[in-house]
Amino acid sequence: MTAALDATTAAPSRAPRGPRGLVWAVLRVHRAALVLWVLALAAATACLIWMYAIGDEARRGMGGCSEPVAVDGLPSCASLDAATTDTYSIGIGLLATSLSFVIFPVAAWAGGALIGRELESGTARLAWTQSVTPARWLAAQLAVPAALLTAGTGGIALLNLWVRQNDGPDLAGDWYYSDVFIATGPTVVAYPLAALALGTLAGLLLRRTLPAAGVAFAAAFVLYNLLERNRENLWPTAIRSATHNSELPRSAWQTSSATFHPHSHFWPLQYAETGIVLAVAATATLAAFWLLRRRTP
Repeated sequence: MTAALDATTAAPSRAPRGPRGLVWAVLRVHRAALVLWVLALAAATACLIWMYAIGDEARRGMGGCSEPVAVDGLPSCASLDAATTDTYSIGIGLLATSLSFVIFPVAAWAGGALIGRELESGTARLAWTQSVTPARWLAAQLAVPAALLTAGTGGIALLNLWVRQNDGPDLAGDWYYSDVFIATGPTVVAYPLAALALGTLAGLLLRRTLPAAGVAFAAAFVLYNLLERNRENLWPTAIRSATHNSELPRSAWQTSSATFHPHSHFWPLQYAETGIVLAVAATATLAAFWLLRRRTP
C-alpha cells in the first residue's frame, strides 16, 4: 500500500510534456533569435515614435513658404527646417523597406536554424524519443515563430500607418511603390508567414543548416520578385479613354499608356496578393507535414 501511495503522489510531480513544454523548448533553443527580434521591434517602435514627433514639422516643410517673413498664411521659409523633412522622409522610407524585406532573413533562419540545424545535429530525433511525436514537434516549431512574427509585424505595421497619417507621396512615397505597398497592408504579415513555411520545407528537404538556409532564401526571393513583377495584373486595371487628354492624378499607378490603377485599387490588390502569399504558406506547410510523415516512422 505504501508503494502504491508513493507512486500516486509521485505522478503529479512529473514535468508536463504538453504544448506548454514544447513552446518553452522552442523559445529556449532559439532565444538568440528571439532577443534579436525583440530588439528589432523595439528599435522600429522607437524610430516610428520619433517620426511621429517630427511629423508636423516635416509636413510644414513640404508646403509653401514666403520670404522674408510669413505672409498670406504661409510660414517664413527661414522658420522651416529642411533637415527635419529629409529625416522624416528617409526614416519612413527605411522603415517601409525593412518591413518589406523581413521575408528574407525569416526564410533563411527558418530553413537553417529552426529546422535544418535541428535535423542535422540530431536534436529533433532526441525530442521524438521523449514522448513528443514528429508532428507535434513540427507544429510547435511553426506555431511559436508564426505567433511572434504575426504579432510583431502586425503591430509595427499598425504603428506605421498611425505615424504616416496619409502623408503625401513626396514625403512618404507613392502607395504603389513595392516597399510602401507591402508595409501598409496585410501583406506585411503574410510574407513572413510564407517565408517561415518555405524555410521549414527547405529544412525538411535538405536536413542541413547552410544548404537549407540558402534554398529558403532563394525561394523567398523568387516569391517576392514574382509577385512584385506581376502585382499590376492581380486586379483589373482602369482604362483611360483615347480622347481623354488631361493628366492622370498623382495617386494613379499608370501601367501603360491607356491603363492605370487608381488609388481605390489599393485594397483589392492587397487582398489578392495577401491571398496568394497565404496560399503559398499553407501549401508549403502541408507539404512539410507530409514530408515529415513520409520520413519518420
